[in-house]
Amino acid sequence: MKLTPIMEKYILHWGEMGTRWGVNRTVAQIHALLYLSPKPLNAEEISETLGVARSNVSTSLKELMSWGLVKVSHVLGDRRDHFESMKDLWEIFTRVVEERKKREIDPTLTLLRQCELEAAEDTRTPEEIKQRINRMREFLETLSGWYEQMSTVPKPTLAKLMKLGGKVTKILGK
Repeated sequence: MKLTPIMEKYILHWGEMGTRWGVNRTVAQIHALLYLSPKPLNAEEISETLGVARSNVSTSLKELMSWGLVKVSHVLGDRRDHFESMKDLWEIFTRVVEERKKREIDPTLTLLRQCELEAAEDTRTPEEIKQRINRMREFLETLSGWYEQMSTVPKPTLAKLMKLGGKVTKILGK
């Protein structure tokens, strides 16, 4: 695949942003390439286009598939696996948020609940610290519950809600 300067700029930036989000640069660049690509690409095409080792491409594709952002597709007359990214931005966003919740928020809630149970019997931990742990658990449970509710809101309604922004406070009455 031949990249234009704009495509290169986008892919490089997406890779840079990926590192800031805790994602491997190559994983983010491959995702960007597949998002922009009008057709599914095989691993060799990805490797050649990005100038990345084939083994790195394979590892990165497995990571993207584990997140559900990339899927395998087949091309008539070609036995190799081809890969394509989701194109719907809402679906990409939803998938990333769901995976981050599953990988980060849910285990943290489990740990906080365990800490609270243990703290009930622990006389050495100051009460103020126990309360902070409790507030953190409550906050993350509220956030998680809000996400669960928002995940059922139809996408067009959610888009309207997001566009309202701060005007929501006027509707709800500050």
